[in-house]
Amino acid sequence: MDTSKPNVKPYLLTRSLFPENQETPIQFIDTDFVPNKLFYRRNHFSYPALTYSNYWLPINGSVTKPTVLSMQDILQMPSKTLHVVLECSGDKRRFFKPKVFGEQFEKGAISQGIWKGVPLRFLLERSGIREGAREVVFEGYDFGERTDLDDVFPYARSLPLEKALHPDTIIAYEYNNKPIPFKHGYPLRLIVPQWYGMASVKWIKQIRVIDSNFTGPFQVIDYMYYPNRENNKDAFPVREINVNSTIQKPLDMQILNTGKHLIKGIAWTGNGFISKVEISVDGGSNWLTVTLEPARNEGYGWQSWSYEWNAANKGEYVIQSKATDSYGRTQPANPFWNRKGYGYNAVDKIKVKVE
Repeated sequence: MDTSKPNVKPYLLTRSLFPENQETPIQFIDTDFVPNKLFYRRNHFSYPALTYSNYWLPINGSVTKPTVLSMQDILQMPSKTLHVVLECSGDKRRFFKPKVFGEQFEKGAISQGIWKGVPLRFLLERSGIREGAREVVFEGYDFGERTDLDDVFPYARSLPLEKALHPDTIIAYEYNNKPIPFKHGYPLRLIVPQWYGMASVKWIKQIRVIDSNFTGPFQVIDYMYYPNRENNKDAFPVREINVNSTIQKPLDMQILNTGKHLIKGIAWTGNGFISKVEISVDGGSNWLTVTLEPARNEGYGWQSWSYEWNAANKGEYVIQSKATDSYGRTQPANPFWNRKGYGYNAVDKIKVKVE
């Protein structure tokens, strides 16, 4: 046993307590399976009060066979296990210029692990989708007041029918081979691979199929890109995760010795898979292709990468990372600025000093 190093562990980085919003210490994550205690937490309201023993899941609306399912029913149904990254659409919000209001997440509103659950498609087909159905609404047990509207609202969002019927959209009940932790949606959470985390509704209270467009505030006010500062012109919904990357090591503003250093990080996308990651150690003048580690997931997780850098000369260095996915999407030099600060995916950047 190596006793030369103290047993020091990373912790979540707190952004707010009421409601609780905390970041994953992403720079110190060296596994593909983020443990529950380090999985980021994003909430709009206080945690709901509910128990497993009296939990029932209604499926209603525009269906031929409305039904109410017990947890025992759900656990006996066909299941699917997926390795999925969840990224808050406000991840990296702090880096927008001009700055925007909202939780000032840095690089840690992202985590991943193994989710197990029932394909939503199985539940919907079992309930009989009526002709003319357009969307599926998911209402969570969490609710509360908003600052912009005079009422109490549950957290609820919808998926287009096509996305709801995707074979990998699941109603999950396990995370990393254990029941989903309460703070992450126990007992049931929607998991929507390749979409930002706001789509993966926690603590599901009911599922409702509708033949119209859902107009809840978390659908048509929040989680919309507003490119204009003064009005809502040209707004469009936040959905698919942008291609992105994060440098985990070295740390930003770290002081290093001359010699060899491992530059490592992660890259991810909501479209296809990561095909290439490049880094620059001279502020973007030259780009080098890095080594991608073998993928160990179905394409829904992040891609780890690394590069051995020989820092032979003293000085200050700007290190950047840029990912490209299989659909040809590449991180831009500058982010797409929007009023609520969603979808930041500019080339990642840190600065180090070699002495």
